[in-house]
Amino acid sequence: MAGVLGVDVGGSSIKYAAVDPGSGRLLTPLGSISTPQPGDAEQLVSAISGLARRAAPDMPVGVALPCVIRQGVVFTAANLHASLIGADIQAQLRAAIGQGVACLNDADAAGLAEVRWGAARGTRGTVMVLTFGTGIGSALFVDGRLVPNTELGHLEVGGAEGEQRASARVRTELNLDWPQWCERVNVYLDAIDRLFWPEMIVIGGGISQDFAQFGSLLRSRAALVPARLGPAAGVVGAAMAVSGKEP
Repeated sequence: MAGVLGVDVGGSSIKYAAVDPGSGRLLTPLGSISTPQPGDAEQLVSAISGLARRAAPDMPVGVALPCVIRQGVVFTAANLHASLIGADIQAQLRAAIGQGVACLNDADAAGLAEVRWGAARGTRGTVMVLTFGTGIGSALFVDGRLVPNTELGHLEVGGAEGEQRASARVRTELNLDWPQWCERVNVYLDAIDRLFWPEMIVIGGGISQDFAQFGSLLRSRAALVPARLGPAAGVVGAAMAVSGKEP
């Protein structure tokens, strides 16, 4: 398979690129369009299928979404429209695109890429990949095998969901400086440490590009490392899922 299209749907933007699933290498520059609002199934299918026709006609498409997804069906939609719940988004996209399509949770996609090609490559034991963006996504791996749909951004920490206290969106909305934001993240990381005892925590999402500015302020008994693939991780992982190149 020469290339596949990876698509990473977020609450505010949709990232995409053609990917070589055998190496994790982007074949085209990472592109982005705005996520349609309110982001129901019809709008997302239209946006993604149109994108596929323009950017990568005749390629299979992997789609990462900020949702719990089981066998192509959406079960949660915290940062998208609630009407998505119950939709077989994978079947709808296959019908609209006319190519093979695989859908999975966005943090799981980013995690697959980081475990296969990125910061956690070769790491055994328990690895947690956390993506900080509109919410907090989580991907849990044990000896390289994914435990899907963990959704630990919704873990209650100090009386509130973790992502309501420490997402990148919250940092922006409250105009928090790095020390202020990191104190919130550290409370969340302490809960992750106590419950899962990971050997490594990979800090992902767009904010990982600024890790040099805040990484030293984070605390964990686990090794803390920035995502190596940065904002492209979800795109690469989505491509891996549709091509069968998972770890």
